[in-house]
Amino acid sequence: MSLKRQLGALLTSLRPHQWTKNLVVLAALFFSERRLLLHGPSVQAALAAFVIFCLLSGSVYLVNDLVDVEQDRRHPVKRNRPLAAGRLSPAFARVAAVVLVVVSVGGAFAIDFQLGIVAIVYFVTMAAYSFKLKHVVILDVLIVAMGFVMRAVAGALAIDVAFSNWLLLCTLLLALFLALAKRRHESTLLAEEASEHRRILGEYSPYLLDQMIAVVAASTLISYALYTSAPETVAKFGTERLIWTLPYVLYGIFRYLYLVHRKEEGGSPTRVLLNDRPILVTVALWAATMVTLIYHGNG
Repeated sequence: MSLKRQLGALLTSLRPHQWTKNLVVLAALFFSERRLLLHGPSVQAALAAFVIFCLLSGSVYLVNDLVDVEQDRRHPVKRNRPLAAGRLSPAFARVAAVVLVVVSVGGAFAIDFQLGIVAIVYFVTMAAYSFKLKHVVILDVLIVAMGFVMRAVAGALAIDVAFSNWLLLCTLLLALFLALAKRRHESTLLAEEASEHRRILGEYSPYLLDQMIAVVAASTLISYALYTSAPETVAKFGTERLIWTLPYVLYGIFRYLYLVHRKEEGGSPTRVLLNDRPILVTVALWAATMVTLIYHGNG
């Protein structure tokens, strides 16, 4: 295989379309009481942390594909991944993974020592997930959700601000909601063959997943409502109107549930986010409203 083809296959394996997940790194910048969204050096540090986690998550995808290459070859969708399809050599993927980890962790330490520690913990946790933890029922989705929480914490460390516990809770619950919806999609897509492609799917049933999704969805909405109306949030941003953004969150979650149950989507939250126009519009309106209320609101 030529080097050019290997590099093209490597880029595909890094899942650039999944890098939107790392936008969570920018949450601390967005919600900072110091209005750091208008502070150049803080924006640069946050963007650097975003790039670092894009590289780091890319290395995790490579590790995951190396571990799962045989199972992926039997999967109706994942068999098209470069490693499973034979377009990327395992040796090349291993070297690339090591280089990405070294570069990203080194960059994290260059920004902040604690950020470097979080980067290491993130990679080790996700690697453990790829090798073992994704086969442990319930813990598998919790680990995925914790990956988002670590991204959020990393973003706060990069710009040296304290991250709200409420926002960490909302991040955890929303990520857990998406992870469970993805499990449901996999379970229904593969049906009776689900456990043959991925052992952990045999531990779940659509009914169990629906019950868990319902609990997490309700918890997410309640947590977000409490966060936006909490006295410390009002004092931090100087406005009581953040609760006005709750309808966007309600619609977004209900729309996602509609796509999962009626359109059989949800296998890739990133693809849904990028391709579903109603959700895209909802996210844009939510962000615009939040910026307006935080940066121009007056109680």
